[in-house]
Order: sequence, then structure tokens, then C-alpha cells
Amino acid sequence: RFVRSDRTFDFDKLVYVTRVIVRNLNKVIDVNFYPLKEAKLSNLRHRPIGIGVQGLADTFCLMRFPFESEEAQKLNRDIFETIYYAALKASCELAKANGPYETYPGSPVSKGILQFDMWNVKPSNRWNWPELRSDISQYGVRNSLLVAPMPTASTAQILGNNESIEPYTSNLYVRRVLSGEFQVVNDHLLKDLTELGLWNPDMKNRLMYENGSIQNIEGIPDDIKALYKTVWEISQKA
Repeated sequence: RFVRSDRTFDFDKLVYVTRVIVRNLNKVIDVNFYPLKEAKLSNLRHRPIGIGVQGLADTFCLMRFPFESEEAQKLNRDIFETIYYAALKASCELAKANGPYETYPGSPVSKGILQFDMWNVKPSNRWNWPELRSDISQYGVRNSLLVAPMPTASTAQILGNNESIEPYTSNLYVRRVLSGEFQVVNDHLLKDLTELGLWNPDMKNRLMYENGSIQNIEGIPDDIKALYKTVWEISQKA
């Protein structure tokens, strides 16, 4: 968890965790079991890793940022800039110790072209990009691929987070396990409604009637409705 109790985001912790992940995944490339020699050869030559995320919607809820808000958009950008920066820095440090990956020469990054350069996007001043560029030009990077957000459908359920970078599909869903089926309510919404004194059997039944949406439920404050819009209620341009 990276959201502090005062509803600020701990970017330094995200940097630390990302750097640990890079080192661990890079090591996995060397010790992994490969069913095909071609797969092993490819991984050892290119050394790709894929760092993903889950719980972005949970983060917005904890920060009190509606998914469509400008604050959420900025936080989203800052989070992924931080992950990319920390991953590049860790991979560069690995390259300094062990050399860049075999097919590094000729790659965009070997020419000083980072991912955001390909999209003509300027990074923020949060991190020291000029220094990192200089280090990469001298030592290279150890991994051809770093950030690759994946669906995380199974792992997000295990850890109790919402999937990947997605909004909530519903504030009420059914969890199926060996012992049966259980109705599960969005934890953040449940906490807010309980604190407001609005959670009761009638509210639960109304939420079920509305198929997990709270937009048409009377008595719920507008700021709560904005915070807990489902994917079906959020603008496609958000």
C-alpha cells in the first residue's frame, strides 16, 4: 500500500519497491526453467521483464479522487513515471555491474530515446531524468522491457485489490470459492457508507437492485456517487 493515512502518495516507497522488483525479476531470467531452448535463448539475449500494477482504482478511492478527475489523471501519470524511472535506474545499475543485454546496441534506448520520447511527452521534474539519461548512455540497461501492465485478474482477487488499472466494474459482485458463493461489496464504499450511517439492510438490497451502482440511490452524497462510479458510468475519454 502506498497511500498514507493523510491521503498522500508515498512515491519514495514506490521507487524502493520497483527497484527490488527489477532486481528479482532480472534474477529469475537466469534461474528460470525454460521448456524450450528457443525461449531460453530469447530471454537471455533480450532479458525482458514486465512490471505491472493492480489497485489503481483503490488508490483513487483512498485519495478521494474520482476516476474522471484531473487529480486522478495526474496521479496516474506520476505513478507510472515513477515506476518507469525507478525501473530504468535499477536496470542501469545492473548493466553497470553485469553489462547491458545482448541486443542492446541499436535499440531506441541505446540511442538515448526513452519511452516517453517516442510519444513527445515531457516528464515532470519529480525525478532526475538528465542524470539517468547520462548514466544510461554510459552503462546501458540490463533489460529490454521493463513496464508491462497486465490484467492481474487472479492476483488482484487474492490480494483484495481491483484489477490492474481498471475502474470498478461494479460495487457489488459475487465471489465464488469451493465453499460456495458470497456477495462482496466494494470495501471502500462499505466503509464510507458505514461512517455516514447509511449502511443497513435496505441499502444493501437497493445496491443489489441497482446491480452494484449507487448513482440512482437517494440519500447518498454526490461526492460519494462521483467517487464510486463504475466503468459503465465513466466517460470513455476519462
